[in-house]
Amino acid sequence: MTFAKPYAEENPDEIAIRDGRTALSWAEVDDQLNRCGSGLQATDLGPETRIAVFAENAVETALANLGGLIAGASVVPVNFHLTAEEVNYILCDSGARVLFVGPETYDRGIEAAKGSDVHTVIGWGAPADADLTPWEAWLSGNDAAGPDQSVPPKPNLLYTSGTTGRPKGTDLPPTMFAGGHTVDEHLANFKQGVLERTGGQVGTQLVVGPMYHTGPLSGTRQLIAGVNSVILGRFNAESTLEAIEKYKVNSTIMVPTHFVRLLALPDDVKAKYDVSSVVSISHTGSKCPVDVKRAMIEWFGPVFIDAYGASEVGTTCMITSEEWLQYPGSVGRAVPPFSAKILDDDNHEVPPNTEGRLYFEDATGRGVIYHNDPEKSAAAHIAPGVFTLGEIAYMNEEGYVFITDRFSDMVVSGGVNIYPAEAEQVLIDHPAVLDVACIGVPNKDMGEELKALVIPREDAECPSSEELIAWCRERLSHYKCPRTLDYVDDLGRNTMGKINKRKLRAPYWGNVS
Repeated sequence: MTFAKPYAEENPDEIAIRDGRTALSWAEVDDQLNRCGSGLQATDLGPETRIAVFAENAVETALANLGGLIAGASVVPVNFHLTAEEVNYILCDSGARVLFVGPETYDRGIEAAKGSDVHTVIGWGAPADADLTPWEAWLSGNDAAGPDQSVPPKPNLLYTSGTTGRPKGTDLPPTMFAGGHTVDEHLANFKQGVLERTGGQVGTQLVVGPMYHTGPLSGTRQLIAGVNSVILGRFNAESTLEAIEKYKVNSTIMVPTHFVRLLALPDDVKAKYDVSSVVSISHTGSKCPVDVKRAMIEWFGPVFIDAYGASEVGTTCMITSEEWLQYPGSVGRAVPPFSAKILDDDNHEVPPNTEGRLYFEDATGRGVIYHNDPEKSAAAHIAPGVFTLGEIAYMNEEGYVFITDRFSDMVVSGGVNIYPAEAEQVLIDHPAVLDVACIGVPNKDMGEELKALVIPREDAECPSSEELIAWCRERLSHYKCPRTLDYVDDLGRNTMGKINKRKLRAPYWGNVS
């Protein structure tokens, strides 16, 4: 029996989940999840019991993720922008044995599966002659009785862009995973948590962001608690408002770029839609500009909750709209099991309202753990359980944290983490490039964008910036590539060959350091 059975018995014909082309009732969701879960348990999922989902937002994408969960599998959500080569790396590193693909990704998915441990590719919306197993045919051939839910549940394995050129996997942290000794217990724990958080008023959840991100993925999982889901495809501001009004949406998860695009709509368009049904909007991904956050609160009301953190650890700080209006610009106070610390370069705590490096101490001692990479896990800490997300900040007397800059290389563009090392490794291979550094510079819509600073070789013809960007885009997912490129004479490498990227960023941000 899946978690959907009670809702299927009570409201079999009520629409449980929908996207732009499909709507399934609770009874249909129950049947498809039973079949998906039993089908996965009946196949070889390898020693890691792992599957991967490489597809754009759709009902099937949600069901594949949830089907893996109830089957006791660890699900790897794969960024649908990635190239076949990039996906192949994730498949090999994760040990996934089954890959789910959609109409936009089936060709890259089939190619990526070659040379990995994946033995079955299952897809929807692909041509009849595609070399994969059709989703509907696969479901229909599986046992409708459902999977054995006495097996232990397994967290997602999430991949971040790599600080040294390769993505790194990290398990969904305990703060975002309901735990439990069995899948049944896990589902009950998750449902109870949602009901406690909402006071039992579960409403309708709007899935706006891509489901390879933890926020939208966790929103989809709220089906477990009987939350109806409306899934949108690639973001469109007016379509989002239309869906909120049409389906009386109560909650959603967004990033600041979504807010920027919503606010950019003409006033008459914004006024056309009723958004009064919304009672909660969680936002994550990057710090929200003060003017943007204030404008959204004025429009939607005090319904915003800022959840600052990372995939590796979950939410480390949180702030409500009411608190934010009292402390504009803050990302909130640390939430258990974390406590925030502002440290100087010698790792000593600094007084309140003094800028320094932001660290968190995990009371459980876990901190950050990367899959198959104990060295990187250790490097994220200055002491057991004490880690950083790479930000410069200060903390006031009340414990509210204010982010001011970043000392890590990471760039956050539209809520997506980009590590410049991947683009740098591609660009340095160009025969006309002597040296290169990529940094984050301001972008009004996305918050930041990646810029390449290049020193050309004197013995080669200098290519145009467009040529070098195209070189990068041919070899990497486009979102990982620089949008702009400047030629420079010096990158300021020290005698150890290291670059102070904060100093390189300063002229673009106007904050000389």
